[in-house]
Amino acid sequence: MKTPLLIIGAGPFGLAAAAAARHARVEYLIVGIPMSFWHAHMPDGMILRSDCDWHLDPDNIHTIEAFLQTRHQVPADVEPLSIEFYREYASWFQREKKIEVTPASVLRLDQASADGYRYVARLEDGGSIAARNVLVAVGFEYFKKLPNELIALLPAGRFSHTCDLVDFSGLAGRSCLIVGGRQSAFEWAALIAEKGASNVHVCHRHESPSLEASDWSWVAAMLDEIERNPGWLRNMSAEERRELDRRFWQEGRLRLEPWLKPRVERASISLWPNRQVVASHGSSDGRLVVSLDSGDALTVDHVVLATGYEVDVGRVPFLADGNLLHEMKTTDGNPVLDESLQSSLPGLYLTSMMATRDFGPFFAFTVAARAAARIAMGAIARSS
Repeated sequence: MKTPLLIIGAGPFGLAAAAAARHARVEYLIVGIPMSFWHAHMPDGMILRSDCDWHLDPDNIHTIEAFLQTRHQVPADVEPLSIEFYREYASWFQREKKIEVTPASVLRLDQASADGYRYVARLEDGGSIAARNVLVAVGFEYFKKLPNELIALLPAGRFSHTCDLVDFSGLAGRSCLIVGGRQSAFEWAALIAEKGASNVHVCHRHESPSLEASDWSWVAAMLDEIERNPGWLRNMSAEERRELDRRFWQEGRLRLEPWLKPRVERASISLWPNRQVVASHGSSDGRLVVSLDSGDALTVDHVVLATGYEVDVGRVPFLADGNLLHEMKTTDGNPVLDESLQSSLPGLYLTSMMATRDFGPFFAFTVAARAAARIAMGAIARSS
């Protein structure tokens, strides 16, 4: 099979890219399972840190508000957005845009020059797809951060990353420790407690974030500027970039959504700020005793690592198993991208979290899906 553009990944960034490709009249093929990460790695009951402005349509037609109109609803009826609502919106968006997704898994992606097709994707079913251009739009799954110094202190099989722990039924009546102090740590604590855990401890090395609404109103203007001038962020002075990162940190990391406040202020949830894990050992009854640097010892049944994500393109299996990585320019695991989201390999585009180094931290969020789609598809259309 051959195509001018292969999109790998059918999450928000992949679906937005497919819509932009259709608008730009770029023939494409998109492979993956629609919204697979959002189904397999995000728990039911999760609430998103986004509102109805964070829709997927580069054409601004099939927006979340347009979806609400079909349900005779307004934004106030659904905000803050639940994961279930967003999945429904994405399915509606895919149907309305007539985006057909090939349910295939890519095993490896290789450079292969033949008749103008620069890449070959080998599929799990034994098939292959040759493409002139490839857009990689995978989610966070490959980039979960598991700090070596922390997992060295914990027995194998007694801990999970939040990315992998989305069914909390097994923790009913049991105790757990969550290591981390940002949004996912506190939301997992609320969800686990609500599913009947006997107690939940939340330990982090800093002060607990405040429970007040974040102000994301400034992000839309930044994304508009990046679309007008894709080199805007990389051409910032070091001081300007530090200020941007500081503001993003303040809104996204030092604050938690206020709707979490009544859910975490309960007797079964204990906070341990300014502490860290220093050791652990099994107890006689098969439980785990975790020691903190404060001298406290917590007896739990499981440890949850809410330790976030960090980009390393070498962790993407189909890239690691192909012949691309030794030629791809990277910095600290991040691909070096040009102003069209193109890597150092012509025709290979990388988006979502893999674009944050060159396009800013908001490219890890769905708010950037439309801008990323328009930037990449504009470049691909011009090169066709």
